[in-house]
Amino acid sequence: MEPAVAVRRGSRVATTVPVSYSKETELKTTLVELLIYITFLATLSFMTFGMVSTNMYYLNKVMEDLFVEQPYSDSDGINFRSIRSHADFWKFAEGPLLDGLYWNTWYDNRTMTDLKNTSYIFYENLLLGVAQIRQLKVRNNTCTIYPYFQPFLKSCYSHYSYQAEDKSDFGLKNESEWKYVSASSFSPWYWGSVGFYRSGGFIFTLPRSKQESMEKLAFLRKNGWITRGTRAVFIDFSTFNANINLFCVVRLVVEFPATGGALTSFQIHSVKLLRYVSYYDYFLASCEVAFCLFIVTFIIQEAIEITRLKMKYFRSAWNWLDMLLIMVSILAICFNIYRTIEVSLLMEDLLSNAHVYPDFYFLAFWQVIYDNMIAVNVFFAWIKIFKYVSFSKTMTQLSSTLSRCAKDIIGFAIMFFIIFFAYAQFSHLVFGSQVNDFSTLQNCIFSQFRIVLGDFNFESLEVNSILGPIYYISFVFFVFFVLLNMFLAIINDTYSEVKADFAVIPNQEFHITDLFRQSYNKALVKLKLRKPDTDLGDENLESSKEFPPTKGKDISKPSKGGSAHEKRHPKPLKLQKGKESLHHSDSVAASQSSVFPEEFQRLLRRTSELEKELNNANAKLSRIMKSMQQLKDASGKTAQ
Repeated sequence: MEPAVAVRRGSRVATTVPVSYSKETELKTTLVELLIYITFLATLSFMTFGMVSTNMYYLNKVMEDLFVEQPYSDSDGINFRSIRSHADFWKFAEGPLLDGLYWNTWYDNRTMTDLKNTSYIFYENLLLGVAQIRQLKVRNNTCTIYPYFQPFLKSCYSHYSYQAEDKSDFGLKNESEWKYVSASSFSPWYWGSVGFYRSGGFIFTLPRSKQESMEKLAFLRKNGWITRGTRAVFIDFSTFNANINLFCVVRLVVEFPATGGALTSFQIHSVKLLRYVSYYDYFLASCEVAFCLFIVTFIIQEAIEITRLKMKYFRSAWNWLDMLLIMVSILAICFNIYRTIEVSLLMEDLLSNAHVYPDFYFLAFWQVIYDNMIAVNVFFAWIKIFKYVSFSKTMTQLSSTLSRCAKDIIGFAIMFFIIFFAYAQFSHLVFGSQVNDFSTLQNCIFSQFRIVLGDFNFESLEVNSILGPIYYISFVFFVFFVLLNMFLAIINDTYSEVKADFAVIPNQEFHITDLFRQSYNKALVKLKLRKPDTDLGDENLESSKEFPPTKGKDISKPSKGGSAHEKRHPKPLKLQKGKESLHHSDSVAASQSSVFPEEFQRLLRRTSELEKELNNANAKLSRIMKSMQQLKDASGKTAQ
């Protein structure tokens, strides 16, 4: 509540009622905005949690166990993870891959005649269309051979790059698998272990029969489909589980780097592309409509704010956050519409020709991007709640702590990262060629953060028995024991100072609990569960405590029952009481007035400066008095 204001009129000093309720009105407005925003956040949460489920994890897990972990008995125990050469790849492709793709018999080896040349992986996941295998190659003589070795080496294949890619026909040249196929410019690239691979390449699809697929793979193996220039082979297929309405898009990648050998990686994405099937899906659709209405409302609101504030609008970090949320939300809405249309077109093509590969990887890739984008949106949407709870004293203390120690933290961060990157480069040069955790500068940075958190294997550093222990002990000492504790000390000391400053500020703010209490009392009165005079009596009691009895009192008149001295000297007494009453009213108004934290900080700093000056003056006076006393004692001895 705003403080009462003392008004002096002639010789009368009276206290008026509070002049405004701006703080209460501002708090009510903020509370209404908070409730609206919480409704928007709840709508967004329903949308996001409707996109994921635990079934996605279990579906990814069973597919990984089947195609990545499970070996084949007739292939010398080869599975996808254990591929280390070209021969291992062919063993995996003709063994575990085909066994996982084609489920034509029941567990008791009975042939399932009702499948009609279709495959149900684990008897539940329909294989959509056929699987696709493609490779990317590089041209010969794409690297430079040192002159001393040129007589011995007639061919040289560099690592994969777009400029070195081989697009010429090779091998038999009579089928599509020996001819290069270009991909759309919008097709996503793949970031592998040692390269960044584009779409397209030399492509072939597996027939719908397991026997025909095995014959085709054996034919390609015998005719050398994989060559020295092959740098990556991709295996793509998609499944659909009608029980849980999920598509599972699988990509298995085998890279053949220029060093020789093979590196494996994979991506398994379970996505919900058909959105509106069950009643719960239609509830999510209503949430999406509400979400769009909220976004339109926020756009109008921000447009009005920009028109009113102009360039001042862009000076607030909260406004930038609002614009970021709106832009990400608009992108999410556009992708939702595009995804629905594109899935319908893909399903039409699939139903028209079941012997082609349906490219659901394109949609799955952008669905993952969309999920990541929504995750960022939800994160910043939760952070925005701090904008509406800034009236809380605790939140104000935290924000004041961060703002006050920002300069110290920036200075500390510069010193910290100088030392941190010095150790990162040192570890990369010393251990990079032998320890995977330090093989790249990026891995070095992550590994050092793991050392700070205590999650690190010290035995890996024993490859260098001298510099390894020196690096580890010195890094832990300087970074963990010294720098990290300095950072905590900066935060702790600043928070203690802010808390001490807030302790001496009079707490005259109108809190949200007061607003809830008033609303609760008014609701009880309207429901006739409390008498109106009870609430009024409480307010009068509070008013009597806030405003002293001088309210409306004319103290120019002498008080009754005074002493004889007061009766003999009435006028001075009136003036004295008038001054006391005026001083009392002013003190009440001053005590109830609010002080802004910025003003208080300036006053506090000025007080500290004055205190230092007074201490210096006091010290100088003490020295002067001591010198005068010494002179006095010396003159007394001389007189004697």
